[in-house]
Amino acid sequence: MLTKRDFLHSTAIAAITVAMTSVPASAQTKAEWPDIIEAKNIAEEGFIYGLPIVMNYAVMYEYSVDKNSGQFKAPFNHIKNEARVFTPKDTSIVTPNSDTPYSFLWMDLRAEPIVLSVPAVEKGRYYAVQLEDGNTYNYGYIGSRATGTEPGDYMVVGPGWNGATPPGIKKVFRSTTQFSVAGYRTQLFGPDDMPNVEKVQAGYKGQTLSAYLKQPTTVASTAVDFPKIEKEMVKTNFFEYLDFALQFAPPAPEEKEIRAKLARIGVGAGKTFDFKDLPIAHKLEIGLGMKDGEARIEKFLSDQQKIINGWKVGSFFGNREFFNGNWMLRAAGAKAGIYGNDAVEATYPMTKTLANGEPLDGSKNNYTLTFPAGQLPPVDAFWSVTMYDGKTQLLIENPINRYLVNSPMLPNMKKNADGSLTLYIQNKSPGADRESNWLPAPKGDIYLVMRLYWPKTEAPSILPPGEGTWKPPAVELAV
Repeated sequence: MLTKRDFLHSTAIAAITVAMTSVPASAQTKAEWPDIIEAKNIAEEGFIYGLPIVMNYAVMYEYSVDKNSGQFKAPFNHIKNEARVFTPKDTSIVTPNSDTPYSFLWMDLRAEPIVLSVPAVEKGRYYAVQLEDGNTYNYGYIGSRATGTEPGDYMVVGPGWNGATPPGIKKVFRSTTQFSVAGYRTQLFGPDDMPNVEKVQAGYKGQTLSAYLKQPTTVASTAVDFPKIEKEMVKTNFFEYLDFALQFAPPAPEEKEIRAKLARIGVGAGKTFDFKDLPIAHKLEIGLGMKDGEARIEKFLSDQQKIINGWKVGSFFGNREFFNGNWMLRAAGAKAGIYGNDAVEATYPMTKTLANGEPLDGSKNNYTLTFPAGQLPPVDAFWSVTMYDGKTQLLIENPINRYLVNSPMLPNMKKNADGSLTLYIQNKSPGADRESNWLPAPKGDIYLVMRLYWPKTEAPSILPPGEGTWKPPAVELAV
């Protein structure tokens, strides 16, 4: 089963595996081939450009194409409500949220638009419908912050749609790709609140425009032979997956240059040969280019975020205009945690270290995180601190099945005498008197992600990310 970590570490060894692919002898003389240095450079840029697109395709394949993937949710244009929070068994998405039950609707927008209907939601319960396309652009939101808590019908259209908007549609959202996902987050106040979440989820509806209008369907989408996703194939066939995905993503003006370069190595529209026909030497250099591209993404993630008390705070998610052709920024967001929200919807401080840069390791130390009195994360919805394995970025098994601490849990947590709140971050229980504040850690590398849903805009605020007046407190060694 594929997880994102499986292809975030493309190596020269994988490149050699690609190179072993047989190459037609007649292909060896093609004049269209770039030289090997150009091929390596294109691969480096292409990997950075294409990583989010291929990552997204891998999730889409597991969630809506392969019914035997172990992660399958529902076919295209059918909504799947999860009456649970995510656990360590959910491995398709890195750094998954575990405090709002998800609903997913993967949309095929090729034949006609999809109409999303939402129910009235009580004002105290946060919910959000994040619309994200195959380019990993957040092209719109429905929910508490964006559209309010009233019921409504919204239409999602593909890149080529030019039809009329029917009466009753509150807003039209346009995807830049022909396949897209609506990711729903519905706030859960506690385990006994799940029936109430299910009632909200029952009101989520997705249907084709023709069904919404109660008209017969006149045009059907053609069948697609989706290439199978598996661990080794993503390493060795990265550019073939990208080539496949790009056919559903009409290029924007800012993509003209990178698309032309990719065509030089047989990827995307305008190519004069197939990527698989490149000679062995070129494929070796392309493998090295991918490896260098990944190293650049890692460095960008390390260097381009503001470090505040050991927490990295930045903004890596947004719409097409937000990225404006900055493929490195887009790749960094996907690698940090694909499908992240715009900063105004949720901001994500992340850390793997103490304030001094020392790595967090649950096999060696116990830690604390203390919010001073009156200085809890400032939000209009709620906040959480979630624990992940530092290597995989997935949730971890633990004896109390607690993967996070969040603000709905505050009534059951103990505050210190001065009004501050201390979380105990360690592998073993801190003792019965402190267990209400325990965030279980792995026996090894720790990765903590703080989530501020609907962060306040007035001071104190974490916005703009990295420059706001509220600062996350440092993780400290337990004394």
